[in-house]
Amino acid sequence: MNSLEIAKTWLQPPFDEETQKAVQNLINSNPKELDDAFYKNLEFGTGGMRGIMGIGTNRLNKYTYGQATQGLANYLHQQFPDKKITVAIAFDVRHNSDTFAKLVADVLTANGIYVYLYKEFRPTPELSFTVRNLKCDAGIVLTASHNPPEYNGYKVYWNDGAQIVPPHDSAIIKEVRSVDFADIKFDGDDSKITYLGEEEDKKFIHAAVENTSYLKGKKDLKIVYTSLHGTSIKILPDALAEAGFENVFIVPEQKNPDGDFPTVKSPNPEEPEALSLALKYAEEQNADIVFGTDPDADRLGVAVRGLDGKLVLLNGNQTNTVITDYILGKWKENGKIDGKQFIGSTIVTSDIFFPLAKYYGVECKVGLTGFKWIADLIRKAEGKEKFICGGEESFGFMPSDYVRDKDSISSILVACEAAQEAKNEGKTLFDKLIDIYTKVGYYYEELVSIVKKGKDGAEQIAKMMEEFRSNPPKELVGEKIVKLDDYQSSTSLNLITGEKTPIDIPKSNVLIFFTDKGTKLACRPSGTEPKIKFYFSVQDTLSSKDEFESKLSHAQNKIQKIKEFLEN
Repeated sequence: MNSLEIAKTWLQPPFDEETQKAVQNLINSNPKELDDAFYKNLEFGTGGMRGIMGIGTNRLNKYTYGQATQGLANYLHQQFPDKKITVAIAFDVRHNSDTFAKLVADVLTANGIYVYLYKEFRPTPELSFTVRNLKCDAGIVLTASHNPPEYNGYKVYWNDGAQIVPPHDSAIIKEVRSVDFADIKFDGDDSKITYLGEEEDKKFIHAAVENTSYLKGKKDLKIVYTSLHGTSIKILPDALAEAGFENVFIVPEQKNPDGDFPTVKSPNPEEPEALSLALKYAEEQNADIVFGTDPDADRLGVAVRGLDGKLVLLNGNQTNTVITDYILGKWKENGKIDGKQFIGSTIVTSDIFFPLAKYYGVECKVGLTGFKWIADLIRKAEGKEKFICGGEESFGFMPSDYVRDKDSISSILVACEAAQEAKNEGKTLFDKLIDIYTKVGYYYEELVSIVKKGKDGAEQIAKMMEEFRSNPPKELVGEKIVKLDDYQSSTSLNLITGEKTPIDIPKSNVLIFFTDKGTKLACRPSGTEPKIKFYFSVQDTLSSKDEFESKLSHAQNKIQKIKEFLEN
C-alpha cells in the first residue's frame, strides 16, 4: 500500500477519534507531511526506536509506542514463562516523555508485568543501574538523547543493564513487527507499578562515587557544569558533593529542565556551540574544568585549560584518553593488573587505546559502534577477564561496569579526580594528554556529519555508501590505501596482496579505509539520526610538548585535505 492507503486505515478503530481526526486533516491539507508520516513503519531497530513525535506509522505516538511495548511484553513472557517479570522505566525531559512513559507502563502491566517507574525524569545511566540493582528482567528509557526537540525515543535494556544485542534484539524486533495495533493492551493495572525516586537516587550516587574514587586528600578543583536543560541536574550536583568536590558552579541559564532546549541550537555536548555559555561562565569563575551533559546524561563534553592557559574543548577521544590513562594508572599503582584485564573500545574510536592498553599490560577489545557492544564484551568475558573501563569517540565513557552504558555522571566524577591530581602536580588535563602522546604516540581525529532528512535523505545516504563500496578510493592525501574493512560483508581486504580475511564482529553498514601511513577514514550512516558520518584519524610521533603545535597543525591540514577530497 502507498502512504495514502495506509493512512486511511487509521480512520477507523482501533485508532481513537482524536487520531482519526488528525489523520484526516493530513489527508486534506498536507500531502507531503502525510507521505513522510506513513511511507514506512518507524523502525524498531537493534536498540529500540527514535523518531519525530506525531501521527503516523513513521512517527512516535500512542500506537507505535504501544506496538513496541506489546511486542516486548510478548517476548518477555516467552523468555520468563514461570516468574514474576519486572521492568524498570525511566524517561528524559522531552515533551510528552512522562505521558509516554506511563503509557508504556500501562501496556506492560496490562500484560501482567510489574513495573518500576521513575516519578520524574532521570539520567539514562541511572536506568541501567536500576535494572541491575533491582534485578529486573528488562529496562526501558524514553529518550532521544541530543536530537532536536520534536524527537523522542525508546531504548530497551536486558537484565544485565545493557542495551539489547543478539539474539534478543532480532527476536524482539520480530515480535514487535508481528503486533497488530488492535492487539495492543492499553488498560493498565496501577497496582503493578512501584514508583521510584530519591531512595534509588541515593543508591545510584553512592555506587557512582564508590566506583570512581581513587584520589584522597584536598579537592579544590573549580568546576563549571551545565546540564543543557537535561536530566543530569537531578543527580550530578549531589554526586559531586558526595565525592568531595565543593567548588561547583552551575550555568544558571541552562539549569532548568526544558524539552525545548531554548539556549542552544542543539543540546549536544559534541557541538562547541552547546558549551559556549558554560565556557563564558567558566572564564568569569576562573574555573579549571568545564563539563556539559546531553539531555539524557549519557554523553559529556569537557573543556580544560590548554597550553596557553585558555579553555580548550576536548573531543571524545581525547577525554576518554585522559580518563583511561588515569584509571589504568591507578589500577597499576594498586597492583590490580595481572594481564587478565581489558578496556573496551569501538571500531570508529581512536586507535590510541591499543598502545595505551599495551603500555599498562592490559588488552583492548573492540566492538561495533555503540556501548551495547562494549557491554557485550563485558558479558562475554565475565568469569575470565575483568573489565576496567571503556569508551568511544562520541563523547561517551564507562569508567566501571556497575552501569552497562555510557555514563556522564561517573565519568565526570573520575575526570574531576584526574584533573585534581593534575592540579596537585601543577598541571592541567591538557598537559596530561600531551604526556600520554609522548608515551604512546600522537593520534588526532575529527568527525564530519552530513544531515540528510526524510525519505529523500535516507535514499541519498544509501547511495553514498554504495558509491564507496563500488568505487572505493585508491589513495588518501597521497597515501596509498592498503586495507579496506567492510563490516557489512564481514571482510577485511588487503589491497596489496588481495587476501580477504573474515571480521569476527556482527555485521554493520560501516566501511573503514587504512593507508600505509596510518591514516584512517571510516564511513557509516548514523543508526539514530538522519545523517552519514565520516571519521578521520591520523597518527604521528611526539617527542616533547614543544612539538605539539606543529604536529597538531600538520594533522589538521592532512584531515582538511581528506575533507576536500570527499567533497569533490
